[in-house]
Amino acid sequence: MSDLKWARWFPVLGALSTSVGAYRTSLRADAIAGLTTAVMLVPQSLGYASLAGLPPVVGLYASLTPLLAYALLGTSRTLSVGPVAMDSLLVAVTVSAIAQTGSDQYLALSALLALMVGGVQLAFGLLGMGFVANFLSRPVLSGFTSAAALIIGGSQLGHLLKLSLPQTHLVHRVLWEALSQLSGWHWATLAVGLANIVLLVVLKRRAPRWPRALIAVVVSTLLVVGLGLGDLGVATVGTIPNGLPQLRIPRVGLPDVLAMWPGALTLALLSFVEAFSAGKQLARSDRSRIEPGRELVALGLANLLSSVFGGLAVAGGLSRSAVNAQAGARTQMAGLFTAGFVVITLLFLTPLFYWLPKAVLAAIIVTAVAGLFDLAEPKRLLVVKRTDFYLLALTFLATLSLGIQWGLACGVGMSLLLFLVRTTRPHFAILGRIPNTEAYLNLARHPHAERTPGVLVVRIDAQFYFGNVSFLKDALERLVAEEATPVRALVIDASGMNQLDSSAESALCEIDSDFHARGVRLLLAHVKGPVRDVMYRSGLLTRLSNEGRIFLRTHDAVVAAFSETKPRREQGPVDDQRNPADRIGCGAPVKSIPPPAA
Repeated sequence: MSDLKWARWFPVLGALSTSVGAYRTSLRADAIAGLTTAVMLVPQSLGYASLAGLPPVVGLYASLTPLLAYALLGTSRTLSVGPVAMDSLLVAVTVSAIAQTGSDQYLALSALLALMVGGVQLAFGLLGMGFVANFLSRPVLSGFTSAAALIIGGSQLGHLLKLSLPQTHLVHRVLWEALSQLSGWHWATLAVGLANIVLLVVLKRRAPRWPRALIAVVVSTLLVVGLGLGDLGVATVGTIPNGLPQLRIPRVGLPDVLAMWPGALTLALLSFVEAFSAGKQLARSDRSRIEPGRELVALGLANLLSSVFGGLAVAGGLSRSAVNAQAGARTQMAGLFTAGFVVITLLFLTPLFYWLPKAVLAAIIVTAVAGLFDLAEPKRLLVVKRTDFYLLALTFLATLSLGIQWGLACGVGMSLLLFLVRTTRPHFAILGRIPNTEAYLNLARHPHAERTPGVLVVRIDAQFYFGNVSFLKDALERLVAEEATPVRALVIDASGMNQLDSSAESALCEIDSDFHARGVRLLLAHVKGPVRDVMYRSGLLTRLSNEGRIFLRTHDAVVAAFSETKPRREQGPVDDQRNPADRIGCGAPVKSIPPPAA
């Protein structure tokens, strides 16, 4: 394999093959960016592991090997892979339905879940199935993430108040339980949490480049030690074991796999969408190319390694990746430097987190997911596309009432249902000629357009297939019947018709026969190549061409229909080699003649 192919499959090698001067400059920038990202990643990973119901050190483990895997295979130069809030919540929802939070079984199932997620992503990547992300439309994702942000925020309320609250997606139930235990609120813990939320928000607005999460961790830890807040009952992280993660192969049990399969599939798709969207957004600045298939492979390997060296599913975080890019990352080498700092933390710095208040981790999570709650998108959709607004609202309410997985499934299902409804009842328009031109536009939008007496011009703006055959047949018959002047010709502008299946081709033959019996001549204009191919193979194109009823322009078809003459067609008559008896109707395919070009 040539060096070029090696660099294509392992982009990080491209950075190593540059000139010495460029390599040193790039390496220096990547080292600074990697260290900056690690400063943000370490406290976040501790919090996201807690959100997933796992020991904080698991978050550090999940921040190590996935970075190495993505740096080796990932196509984004700046994407930072590791624990993220949304995925951690899904891990908690999926695994807590089977095992008790904090138990050894819970940790084992979390590792198995990461293994399943990685396997799905790797398989999808090798099979070139990156298109599956298109099923998660923007309204669905917006409604889902906004609801998930509320659920995540509600899940941290217990840490902020030092209460034992139910772990549920029903946010109102969590709030009610918290209010009903008002006498049990731990005010010192709440003060620590609120103070850190304020600190993080202020730093984000006034000093966005500062490592605000690390600042909150350091300041809070010093205050706990200096003021003796631990003696007042403020809960701290406690002992975090030092040392690198050990290789542990998750035990695979068929009942566990079947039970967690919906969650694994949801996690695989969602984490890919998160990472791919973040990578594409950041790629605009450096004009790099993000390849969905290879991103799936890279994320799949990252989750597989996280499974055997940690136990928490990972994705690409937009906030950390943005910090990585702003800090000057130029290649995937920045991820290797971030991983190196995580190694140093695991080996030497974990004792420093002993007095870190859990309320600080909750504050980090709350402020991180606050940005997921999107108010701008529903306002925009109310103006731009109200149907999409209803889809967003449905997904939002379904996620809050039914849960993370079912809410997302409901949104995707409704998206597909709306797609089917739109294609089975497509848009069509009656066209008129703009005065002194040969252009034909929708009469409903351009009432000054002129109609040709006795000629009805209709444009169909959708593929013609079995799902909308009946609707379009009924619509055409109704339009002809409703015309005040008797229609002697129907011109179909097929410029918006991209596909034609066998059912629609048969329906087109029936429409032609029915209108012919009623004295209405059918003409077609702007017929695209894929539609012409199907019509040719059925014999319909040959017959209509020989009868002078296929035109390149709508105006030519209208002139021909109005004059009831046969002007020069777009091509000469197609040689019809069928038996004369077959020339009535659609007939059999003519295989010896190449289909005319579009």
